[in-house]
Amino acid sequence: MNYQYVVQRLLLALVVVLGITFVVFMIMQIVPGDPARVILGPYASDESVAGLRDRLGLDRPLLEQYLTWLAKAARGDFGQSLLNGQDVAPQLLGRIGPSFELAIVSLVIGLVIAFPIGIISALKPGSAIDIMATVFSQIGVSVPTFWMGIILVIVFSLNLDLLPPSGYTPIREDPGDWLAHIILPAFTAGFVSASIQTRFIRSAMLDVLSANYVQTARAKGLNERTVIMRHALRNALINIVTIIGLQITALFSGIVIVEVVFSWPGLGKLAFNAVEERDYPLLQGAVMVIAIMVTLVNLVVDLLYFLLDPRIEYV
Repeated sequence: MNYQYVVQRLLLALVVVLGITFVVFMIMQIVPGDPARVILGPYASDESVAGLRDRLGLDRPLLEQYLTWLAKAARGDFGQSLLNGQDVAPQLLGRIGPSFELAIVSLVIGLVIAFPIGIISALKPGSAIDIMATVFSQIGVSVPTFWMGIILVIVFSLNLDLLPPSGYTPIREDPGDWLAHIILPAFTAGFVSASIQTRFIRSAMLDVLSANYVQTARAKGLNERTVIMRHALRNALINIVTIIGLQITALFSGIVIVEVVFSWPGLGKLAFNAVEERDYPLLQGAVMVIAIMVTLVNLVVDLLYFLLDPRIEYV
């Protein structure tokens, strides 16, 4: 393992996180609205609003505001929420768990659906199964996530009364109730993920199935299961791991819609509420945590390449 490469990737991840937080900070400044006005209400006097802006430091230069926030964030102090006055860090810590649970369960659902469909369609290209897999992929990519979530709520919650439409129960308190609440949001996100993964798994398997070493393995008389699992799938894993890593980052960064639809108390919903309420410290903290999680996933994917194929050299 090239530890110099790991250090380089960590430094690059740090730069990416800083860049993301800086861009989000600047975008929030140009969005119409004034946090001080939001806090005090529309009927507050201009003098009161100006005084609050001064106390919150909102009248300082933008770069100074950002650097002040960054210096505190480096010590684990993300400031206080502009609306409820509570420390941001504990609020973020309370939301990481639900978001992580939802992302992992969604990924597992996506993999359980995508792997068999992708492999079977690659083994039988042009067959009815392959055509249905293609249609499934197109539907999953085309259907908006929020629309699918609403449809699932209407069918399984309102009509069939099988699953709760929203809410969250910690798994340590009641595993059964946790499972009941997570099924719909996880399937909503997992279905979209599965449709994308199916296409890439099929493509990766088609590439290796036509390779010479696979034909040689078959010519040696190895059974089809051994050829697929030990030769084809193993060599296709590098491409598959790449798309899985991209899907994990997409789930962490794009799960906002699912959390809002199902009132899931994760980082995505927290960030969404912060945008609505112009709560700068809360939004900045949520964005930083999400950015760190995404960059760490990308780093892990890069290191997995080495484990899957030791011939890969990092430069």
